[in-house]
Amino acid sequence: MKLYAAPLNFRPIAREFDVRTDFASSLHKEAAGLEDRFAGSRIDARAIPFVTIDPEGSKDLDQAVHVEKRDAGGYTVRYAIADVAAFVPADSEVHAESLKRGQTIYLPDEPARLHPEELSEGSASLLPDVDRPAVLWTFSLDDDGEVDNAHVERALVHSVARLDYESVHASLAEGTVHPSIELLPEVGRLRQKSSLRRRAINLRVPSVRVVGDGENYELVIEPRHPIMDYNSEISLLTGMVAGRMMVDAGVGFLRTLGPASAEGEAEFRREARNLGFDVTGDIGEFLAGIDADTPRGMAVMREAQKLLRGAGYVDLSEDAPEVHAGIGGHYAHVTAPLRRLVDRFATEVCLAICADEPVPEWVERDAARMLKTMGRSSQLANTVEKACLHLTEATVLEPWVGHNFDGVVLKRGEDAARVFIVDPPVLAPSAGAPEEGAETKFSLVRADPDAREVGFAWPAD
Repeated sequence: MKLYAAPLNFRPIAREFDVRTDFASSLHKEAAGLEDRFAGSRIDARAIPFVTIDPEGSKDLDQAVHVEKRDAGGYTVRYAIADVAAFVPADSEVHAESLKRGQTIYLPDEPARLHPEELSEGSASLLPDVDRPAVLWTFSLDDDGEVDNAHVERALVHSVARLDYESVHASLAEGTVHPSIELLPEVGRLRQKSSLRRRAINLRVPSVRVVGDGENYELVIEPRHPIMDYNSEISLLTGMVAGRMMVDAGVGFLRTLGPASAEGEAEFRREARNLGFDVTGDIGEFLAGIDADTPRGMAVMREAQKLLRGAGYVDLSEDAPEVHAGIGGHYAHVTAPLRRLVDRFATEVCLAICADEPVPEWVERDAARMLKTMGRSSQLANTVEKACLHLTEATVLEPWVGHNFDGVVLKRGEDAARVFIVDPPVLAPSAGAPEEGAETKFSLVRADPDAREVGFAWPAD
């Protein structure tokens, strides 16, 4: 569903938050000349017909997947990850620049990439119909989707198709899904019900994205197709196995997230009730049954995001292991090295553990700086994403000041309320409101693109 359109310029936001979308010419030149440093020591996995599944038009392809039945029962899942470390030596300018950037930051008009596009959309990307160096994870799962064993090693792979979520969703409905992922829904559903995932707070939030042609931009609500969740489960599986592997070895980098506070859970249950939901049991199991493509389902998922705050990283060489409340266990970022710096470091740790070799010296040397950059860049990415979304909301709604919109009251204070406007999907303040949970109309009284703010009022005119 597309909502409203307006000319927008996101360059001021990039300048305000010092987001660099370009690279020095020397970095482009170096990136274009980088080659696989492990070319002679990889296993040959090119016979496996891997496929990638990403948003349409993506070129920075981190992951490729293949799923098949095991003769003895259960499943074999193979997950190939772009081997960025093979291209980026620790003494390179590209490595030094990545330590400054931390991660790719996505502005609607132009991404601020972690690596120059010669690498991230070229030689290191798992593009189709070409041989590519990769880090290959192989998982043996039993009939219930639980892990029997796992292994990771460097390999040469060959993707046979670049698929996107919309086309895969359509092919599943038609019964014509690519054979390499024919079992992905089956495995994905099993993983969702696995022992660690059942009670985790798993957010399936439809993406409200800002898209455009370089001049005019609009809010686009992307439906949360089931294939997105099934594909995510393979990434989560990999991160959970990597996290467990690191904890057992006492070395590596965990992604952490503490549990929600009692006050936070109570507030969420209250707001969910205001949206018409009965949350009497476990929150994770409740969220698993929500249809996130409905307006109220989308609203309750967005409210649940408040339960998952305070994410960070732990260096196991210095700190005790911590779990990730949104996952249900120990977890590590290892599946998006083209877009996230920590994945390159964590992957090298896992490779060393499986090969019974020392962790590379550069990983230990640059670990503290990497973690500091990840913390800073994660905050920056969230800030920039919100700024772009709020600018778009204010700009596309500006001509509609004085008009009425359908909404529901999430939380009411003494003089104001927090409301969810259904179309376009906006969480905003309202001056005045009926009781919590009430569905009514609200007047748009303010839409200020300069301040990136919108406001409503009740009763509506």
